[in-house]
Amino acid sequence: MHTEPHAGDVKHHKPRHLAEKFEGMIGVVMVAAICLLAVGLIYGILMTGQATPKWMQ
Repeated sequence: MHTEPHAGDVKHHKPRHLAEKFEGMIGVVMVAAICLLAVGLIYGILMTGQATPKWMQ
């Protein structure tokens, strides 16, 4: 016999593991890392005084 769920019943979810939580954030973390590296590269290029690298002088 199939019983109908009552209004007060709560469906319990299985607790997510730490790896599963980070799995969904991998894309966001990768985009943030790429942006930080790009900003650092641009900053490094703009802060150099000369166009030729020190090792080529």
